[in-house]
Parts: sequence; C-alpha cells; structure tokens
Amino acid sequence: MLSFFALLLFLAALMILRMPIAFAMGIAGCVGLAVQIGLNPALAVLERTFFDTASSFVLVAIPLFILMAELLTAGDVTRRAIVACQAWVGHVKGGLAVATVGAAVLLAALVGSSTASTAAMSASAFPEMRRHRYDDRLAAAVVSVGGTLAVVVPPSIVLVVYGVLTETSIGKLFIAGVIPGLLTAFGLAAVIKVISHRTDYAPKGDPFRLGHAMGVSWQVLPMVLLIMAVIGAIYGGVASPTEAAALGVLGSLLICLAQRTLRMRALGGSLGNAIRATVMIVAIVACSAIFANYLAFTRVTQTVLAAVSDTDMPRYAILMIMVLILLVMGMFMDQLAILSLAMPLAFPAAMALDFDPVWFGIIVTKTVEIGLLTPPLGLNAYVAAAQTRVPLRVIFRGLLPFIAMELVILGLLIAFPQITLWLPGLM
Repeated sequence: MLSFFALLLFLAALMILRMPIAFAMGIAGCVGLAVQIGLNPALAVLERTFFDTASSFVLVAIPLFILMAELLTAGDVTRRAIVACQAWVGHVKGGLAVATVGAAVLLAALVGSSTASTAAMSASAFPEMRRHRYDDRLAAAVVSVGGTLAVVVPPSIVLVVYGVLTETSIGKLFIAGVIPGLLTAFGLAAVIKVISHRTDYAPKGDPFRLGHAMGVSWQVLPMVLLIMAVIGAIYGGVASPTEAAALGVLGSLLICLAQRTLRMRALGGSLGNAIRATVMIVAIVACSAIFANYLAFTRVTQTVLAAVSDTDMPRYAILMIMVLILLVMGMFMDQLAILSLAMPLAFPAAMALDFDPVWFGIIVTKTVEIGLLTPPLGLNAYVAAAQTRVPLRVIFRGLLPFIAMELVILGLLIAFPQITLWLPGLM
C-alpha cells in the first residue's frame, strides 16, 4: 500500500502541473506497473490494454451521440427548442426561467454534454431573460443548473463512460436516467417558482399567443420525434445504444437538411468538434484502464474490498462516505476525470456491498452533476460566466437554492432505489 500512496502523490503532482487527466493517469499507471512487474511486461500490458479498450464497440456510441448533438446545434435546432418552451410558459411570473429548464430537458436528450447545453442556453435563453428584466443572479444560475440535466438525461456521455468503465448495460443506464432527470427538472422548476413569488427576480414575460406557440412548436416536433425514436429503440430492445446513436445521427442530419439550416462550413465544424471530444474521452477511458490494471496487479482493489467486508459500518454509511468524497472531488475536477479516478475502487466496493450497478451508476452520475455547480471549479458556472459576462460570485450565490434542491433529490434517489430501477425493470 505504501507504493500505492507514493503513486497517488506522483499522480497528484502531474495534475498540479496541469497535465491532462488522461495522460497523468496513463503515465502514473505505467510507472506503477514498471516498478511492480518490470518495464517490458508493463509496456506489453500498456499495449494490450490501450488497444482492447479503445477498440471496444460500445465506445462507438460516444462519437455518434456527440456528432448528433453537434449537428443539431449547428442546424439551429437547439435554439428553437428554447424558443418553443418560452412561447408556452414564458408569460407567467418566472415562466421564462421554467421554460429554460424545460428546454434544458430537450437539449439534454439531444446534446448529451453538460457544457454544450449550458453554452447553448447561455447564448439563447439568458438574453431573453435579461430583456424581460430578470435578475442576473437567477438568470445565470438557471442556465448553469439547467445544463447539468445533460449528465443524467439520456443519451448522457457520462453514463456511457460509466457503463464502459464498469461493464454495466448502457441501455439500462439510459432508461434509468429518465425518471431522475425529470424529477430533477421538476425540482428546479419548483425552486424557480418559490423564488419568483418571494422576490422580484422573475417578472412576467410577453403575453401568451396561441398561434405563435403552435408555430414555433411545429419546428421542434421533428426533434421530439427523434428523441422518442432513439430512446424508444433502446427501451424496446430494437437497437443497442450504439445502433440508436447511429439512428440519431441520421435523423438529426435529415432534420437539418429538411429545415435547410445546416451550412457546409458548419457541417465541417461539427465533425471536427465531435472528433476532438471523442479523442479526449477515449483517451480518458483507455488511460483509466491502464491505472485499473495497476490497481489489480498491486491488489489494492482486493485490499479495499477486504476492508469493506470486514467493517462493521452499515453499507449505506459507506455509500454516504463515497458520495461525500465524490462531492468534494467535484469541487475541483470535471465529471469524466472523477469517474476515471474513482470507479476502479468505488465500483468494486459498491458491488461488494450488494448495490445494484445501474442504481449506483445513477447515484454517482447525480453526484458528479452536483459537482458541476459547486465552487471553486463549478464548470457549468464558468461556462455561463464566460457566455453571459455575469461575475462568478453572483452565479454561485444564485446557485445555492438549486444546489440544495439537487441534494434533496439525491437523497430521495438513495432512499428509494425504485425511483431509478422501475423503468429498467420493465425493459
């Protein structure tokens, strides 16, 4: 164990020197293996692990879902979703903020990336709320917290990475994220309504016009049908997540072409963005596998499992310690880095405690989602601040009631596992 702690210090030093988390984990894992089994065997393990992980068929879903999101964003479809939601509920007090949460659910089902969803809403929803004299604290907080829904609502890239790292069914993870995602959206909407009635942060928007609402909703209908097709194909067992992702890419391309909103330059940019994001994620997954191999060779995982088995602590007390550690990690790291670092140890421990792997995945995902909002890192808050020019301290103050609601929902998901497991049980 002494060598393990020394390697952790080495890994921390690499991260402090601002080395990307993927390379830091890969180098640390390779150095640890070289010390344990020699340089040549370590290089052989490195070669096999990197190839086996990077060539996994399941990983094909990642570039496809990212490309689907990029196409819809480039084709102006995501902005239209925000406009449609605002047209229906924007006229009531706090309605524009509630509409932003509703649009965030639609975007989450298409984008799969929290930062991309936050950036899209910051560019489209925030100016509209500011035009209607919304307080910047509330408006910027809403676009920040709305983006986190993309972490739980399928097709979440975080859920795909969790499924790959833990060999859990990605299809079941996607379906399990539906109810927690909707529950989170309703909780956020409830916070907005309370704030709007107790303060003057959220005045009414433009008067409701049925014709306008119907008109803008008609433009979004193909996107809704695409969401239903992708999720329905997975839920019904008609297609695997990878096949459903391919269906999503084809559908998003056809929608953009039919609506004549996609330019050739934007198409090239979408492909480039999807490739860059995919390379980053695959590198994280592959290097995490190298680090996991080191843990296996040094029997660190077995030591942790033995400690968990021998402890007299209740299993939910151990789970709460895990959740607390993940929340603290979320204050300083992004969600993919947390998964790659924590899952090689946390997942086997959770399985030893007889937790359901799908349920545990949603709990972990929900926890790292909260980390996107908490200072000092709070990645979504930084994205919103860059887009809206609202100071970070103002955004973090506005996020406090939303973070409290997120913690309440996390507690409900832990206390009542059937909230998460009911839908996957019907598949």
